Amino acid sequence: MSQHTRRTFLTTTGTVLGGIAVGSTVTAATRTERFIVRTRERRTPSAVEVVHEMPGVDVAVVRGSESAVAESAAVEAYAPDVEVDVDLPAPSDAAPTVEETSVGDEPGYGLQWDKQDLDVADAHRVTEGEGSRVTVIDTGVAAGHPDLTVNEELSRNFTGDGFGAATPAGGYHGTHVAGIVGASDDGGGVIGTAPATELVDCRVFSPASSASFGDILAAVVYSAAIGADAANLSLGAYPVPRRGFGSFYGKVLNSVMTYANSRGTLLVAAAGNDGADLQHDGNVVSLPNEGAQGFSVAATGPIGFGWDAADESPPQSPAFYTNYGTNAVDLAAPGGDAHLGAIGSGVPYYLDLVFNTIAEPIYETDEDGDVTGIDDVEYTYSWLAGTSMAAPQVAGAVALLRSEYPDLNANQVASRLRRVAEVPDGYDKSYYGAGYLNVVDAL
Repeated sequence: MSQHTRRTFLTTTGTVLGGIAVGSTVTAATRTERFIVRTRERRTPSAVEVVHEMPGVDVAVVRGSESAVAESAAVEAYAPDVEVDVDLPAPSDAAPTVEETSVGDEPGYGLQWDKQDLDVADAHRVTEGEGSRVTVIDTGVAAGHPDLTVNEELSRNFTGDGFGAATPAGGYHGTHVAGIVGASDDGGGVIGTAPATELVDCRVFSPASSASFGDILAAVVYSAAIGADAANLSLGAYPVPRRGFGSFYGKVLNSVMTYANSRGTLLVAAAGNDGADLQHDGNVVSLPNEGAQGFSVAATGPIGFGWDAADESPPQSPAFYTNYGTNAVDLAAPGGDAHLGAIGSGVPYYLDLVFNTIAEPIYETDEDGDVTGIDDVEYTYSWLAGTSMAAPQVAGAVALLRSEYPDLNANQVASRLRRVAEVPDGYDKSYYGAGYLNVVDAL
């Protein structure tokens, strides 16, 4: 099936396919009790509850009546907080078959085509990311997973839902992302790009699978405050109009991202799974990856890894769902692909997705179906695909670079990654930006 045919299928369905996140939506003005405000001279608004202060930027998230916000002398401009709803894929229900021996010490390394193609084993001869720090702004990172080491003291829950931090309360997605960044080199499962980096959970999703834009902004500022070398944002909203509220959200995001970048935190963001040409998509924008100083990552993946496909393609080929655009994307990295015609046919198509850590919460619910707690968590491994899986490949590479070259600032790290990247022969540059992630040459 050609890339064009698969992309046409994507844009007409907007659904979830076997471990692949397809499509995302943004619902504006639904948080009528919460507002994002631009403050005057970093003053604190009165007569409202301040949910998130953001030291260093003239932005805050408040709760209260719109009239109280509008009448506050400390408020220069405001807009309702936004809820971002994403179509999260279910982990593949295929049973992992872990090879007993592999090139690396991890028993699951044989299933990690992404790490093999990036040659992380060679990169780890230089550094495994010691002394670096990466925040994962996502559904939550499970500190209890045996293949992850999470700084629980620094981890934060930005949702206010009471379910804590360093836990997958918002779902399995963040744990998978964290494993791609930094699954431990302990011989017990899989390997991350930077297995010695310090992982910090910044949870912005609740069990309802939605995130407030204001919580995401606060998590970015916090990432900079704790000196994170990279903040991974495998989330997003598209399309967001450039006018009206969209203009306000874009300006606020730009100020927050510029601040974080100036503090040395590179913001690595998923380009999105809408199959959209971000460079020629009219008067709309994809957030946060098209925000100022955002490092946008498109996804690639193989067809036919470990199974016989009639139209095999290499790991560097563009994934059917990825957003693209020469000047809208900085790099491409392994995110997984799928032969849509193979899904449901009995062949192991899922081997072309990205294999890594999973933590699935078992929720306690009341008679109305609302989540009241987490009864247990199941820790395992599974396959997912999306630009969500491509971004943490780059965040891990940032951790390796900052470990080896701690004096580089965020812009210098980004420049180095772009400089060594190349567009694979025979492929369209619009899917790669500067090119395909090259971890070894970057080091």
